[in-house]
Amino acid sequence: MAGVPEKARFYLERAVPQLREFEIKGIFTADEIRSLVRKRTDFEHLVLSPGNKPSDWLNYASWEKSLEKLRAKRCRRLQIRTSSKHTGEGRIFGILERAVNRHPGNLELWKEYLAYAKDLKATKRYRKVMSRALRMHPAKPELWVMAGRRSANNGDMQAARAFFMRGARFCTRDAIVWLEYARCEMEWLERMDAKRGKRGGVEKAIQEQAEQSDDEIKFAEEDSEDDEVDENGRLVLPDPGNAPGKKVFDEDTTKKLEGNPALDGAIPLAIFDIAKKQPFFNPTVAEQFFELFAASNSVSAQARIVQHVLSSMTELYPNDPATCFCHIRQPLINVDMNTPSYPKALREALAHLKSSLSTTTNKPQLVEKVKSWIEPVLASEDLDPAIRTVLEHTLRTLPIP
Repeated sequence: MAGVPEKARFYLERAVPQLREFEIKGIFTADEIRSLVRKRTDFEHLVLSPGNKPSDWLNYASWEKSLEKLRAKRCRRLQIRTSSKHTGEGRIFGILERAVNRHPGNLELWKEYLAYAKDLKATKRYRKVMSRALRMHPAKPELWVMAGRRSANNGDMQAARAFFMRGARFCTRDAIVWLEYARCEMEWLERMDAKRGKRGGVEKAIQEQAEQSDDEIKFAEEDSEDDEVDENGRLVLPDPGNAPGKKVFDEDTTKKLEGNPALDGAIPLAIFDIAKKQPFFNPTVAEQFFELFAASNSVSAQARIVQHVLSSMTELYPNDPATCFCHIRQPLINVDMNTPSYPKALREALAHLKSSLSTTTNKPQLVEKVKSWIEPVLASEDLDPAIRTVLEHTLRTLPIP
């Protein structure tokens, strides 16, 4: 088996063509190239040593990234257009690949690998690396959230739901995946409501939901390619005669699908109802769901969703500070402080506050929550003077914890 010096020499020799290009094109001087070689040699010996750490690989990749940025900056200054960036990027990918193979249990290395692939828009590599990371760390909620978020941001809600549902089955110790899944669905409802408001938007929203209604979880194979090729590796052009026909929605079908529960907030409600049965569910998690749904002001089904959450909290934790605080906040949801309806909503909220202070099981905790709500409102410069007076009086009269 080759030792550390032989392995280091192998990887260093692969960078010789790029170093020659630096010297020939004048991107770096000879002294700078010698300094680069010494620095790279030190890194190679460090990461190939038996006691290497994940931080050593991260520092090596960070140094290579800074070198690639310097090369690109000098090429722009010297107006050198023939210097390829793919060599440096490929080297960084190679370092990160070696890093995750050497330390597969380190989550930071996987995140760095995924972040670099995302920055370079290397979609195929990102998909393969994410698939490997999820297989290696199926109980890490942040990876499932990253995968689901990326799919949702790319407009593929079917894949996003697949990632979130799969992650919810593995990550049952906390509510991270469940909360992010609900947030993603609320954002999707906002987009659907925006399409409904436009001409012809109802049909588009219904068609998108119908096309994405399948909840089958499919993971792409690591060796799969996006382009179809024959046995000789040549690209196969699609046959128009074999192309699937475009789905057409007539008026009857549209009317039937207009009452689709998914377009009326059924998925976020289902996520919350299933989360209630999980071991991690408690008043704090329920309050997080409430805050999440309360922040989605553009969703037409917001009031029904928030009321469902609040009813469940009242049933499970009737006098808990979290439940009382949510009751206080409910009248103010989707009400701007500069609108005429705000004083009436504030009056109702303060009435809930008065009754909750006498029934809550933890009065100091409820007082802290109320302070955290009122103080940011008072910090607003354009707050009505009368409302400011009322809120300041409310703060002064709160029981001392």
